[in-house]
Amino acid sequence: MKILIADDELPLLSFLKRGLESEGYEVICESDVHNLIAIISREAPEVAVLDRMFGDTDSLVLLQSIKRLPSSPMVLLLTAMDDVSDRVDGLRQGADDYLCKPFDFEELLARIQVLGRRASMAGGAVDDKLTCGPLTLFRDQRIVRHGAGELKLTRIEYDLLEFFAENPRKVLSRERILNRVWQSEKDPLTNIVDVYISRVRQKLSVVDVLTIETLRGNGYRLTIVNR
Repeated sequence: MKILIADDELPLLSFLKRGLESEGYEVICESDVHNLIAIISREAPEVAVLDRMFGDTDSLVLLQSIKRLPSSPMVLLLTAMDDVSDRVDGLRQGADDYLCKPFDFEELLARIQVLGRRASMAGGAVDDKLTCGPLTLFRDQRIVRHGAGELKLTRIEYDLLEFFAENPRKVLSRERILNRVWQSEKDPLTNIVDVYISRVRQKLSVVDVLTIETLRGNGYRLTIVNR
């Protein structure tokens, strides 16, 4: 997925580019508000992460122009303006999501993933089927098959496995898992993640080439063993 980051804070721009590229995204950076419409039109990113106060310009004045582009991206506004009225203004003017500075990088990742899925669905490009090793996930039915068999999963177990299947071999932190599966931005200080990881791991035992590893202090990783 292609992401545009537009911000005049160059250290932040550099940090976000490195972080998002390490997650496998194609990242385009822009620090000049006057080039914004042209670069979005030319590059057609699926998601644009846009600073609310871009230089001397309030990015809200650009939103309608961005949304009128033939291939308009999902827009995530970054802002230091955390009043409810400011967030409401941004959403009403066409922003798809809003994140206040300072923010947690894990939360930014989670929000980008959600917007990326919405962009795929809006463009009709979303694939109902997700393949991961011997598993096939049918998203609309929320069914997971392996060969002639089917994994019997609860709603939470399915959401958890789908998140891992979308990110094979990547380390997923507890924070990202909580944000995606439970829509929680704070650790509930329970072992709920470990409990559900254990349940999914047990159900994956019938598929001997897949396993979920626990990486102490870092998170979890779905590993596909090539045999």
